[in-house]
Amino acid sequence: MIKRLKHFAAFVGCALALSATALHAQEIKIGALFPLSGGLALLGDESLRGVQLAVEERNAAGGINGQKIVLVKADAVDANQAVGEARRLTSGDSVAAIFGSYASGIAVAATQVTELAGVPYFELGAVADTVTGRGLKYVFRSNSTAKNFADRSIESLTQVVAPALKVDPKALKIAIIYEDGPYGTLVGGFQKDEAKRLGLNVVESQSYSAKTVDLSSLILRVKSAGADIVLHTAYQNDAVLFFRQATAASYKPRAIIGAGGGYSLNDTAQAVGAPMEGVFDVDFPQITMNEAGAQGLKEFTAAYQKNFNMLPRSGHSLVNYVGAKAFLEILARAKSTDKDKIRETVLAYRQPPGSSAAGWGFQFGENGQNQLATTNLMQWQHGKLVTVYPAAVATAKPILSN
Repeated sequence: MIKRLKHFAAFVGCALALSATALHAQEIKIGALFPLSGGLALLGDESLRGVQLAVEERNAAGGINGQKIVLVKADAVDANQAVGEARRLTSGDSVAAIFGSYASGIAVAATQVTELAGVPYFELGAVADTVTGRGLKYVFRSNSTAKNFADRSIESLTQVVAPALKVDPKALKIAIIYEDGPYGTLVGGFQKDEAKRLGLNVVESQSYSAKTVDLSSLILRVKSAGADIVLHTAYQNDAVLFFRQATAASYKPRAIIGAGGGYSLNDTAQAVGAPMEGVFDVDFPQITMNEAGAQGLKEFTAAYQKNFNMLPRSGHSLVNYVGAKAFLEILARAKSTDKDKIRETVLAYRQPPGSSAAGWGFQFGENGQNQLATTNLMQWQHGKLVTVYPAAVATAKPILSN
């Protein structure tokens, strides 16, 4: 009798093990590594929301070749934590790939780990060109880069702002200020290079810590230089600080062109108040685009509202959704979690401009960078951020007083 019970127990154990294996085979785990606490948490969470929407949409359509996608979240507030969380995801959780990460410093640190582990890393929002500029084989990025931001901001100055002011761009005095992290330093550096190439008059160039609590000396330098145009690459807190202290110093340039999420958040506009009216922002595409140039934008906005009971807080959720959706399709086409098969499928993936909710197309270079990702020029008009350039996605014309 005891012998029979032992055989039965062994049979049950094998059955449970087989059941667990079958269940596991029906799921595919993907990491989601973002700053979900600390100073970067707002846009980190907004980015994650876009990924969650893409995963929910894909799961509702059958997942990846019948496998349900399970997101394994990881909170990385800085580079050190990014390394630890990337190790946990790749070894302890054995994810097939990782989505990330909004912040460039986090992305650079995490991808060093994932590359060694042979786990594909899909970057959806960090803009530093170094993310895909280090020769790593299994790091792929769907979004635009710091150089895209810089080039668009200078293009906006020469093609939009200067004509609206009815002046020659070379007659304008330009100040370039930026936070001194990888993001700001790269954008500011590319802005200076492009301005020099075009013969523009840069009268001041200065970096600062995004954690600073005092920008008054920098503002006085820019004011003393007589800058007509300020190009400012910032996060949220330092963008708000700049406006408050510029107002206190009675400094109001003819135009401000911000770069990045610090300038596109409703929270920033509410904190700044009236001085935000008329301010420009070069950033990821927003939901205020012309839908004719962004297939699926209306559906994305409706899904976001349904899930979160509000409109998107910035374009980060939109571009993370678009990027995650593309990479999930790539995983499905690869029909494998083998890193080399995934790389091969990424490089073969093609979608024309205008075919995504961000207006982007997809074509990846050998370095893993999507070469068809772009940025747009927005402007705060009557308390709303509207898209004013390029024409294909614009919903309003720029407003400037001479």
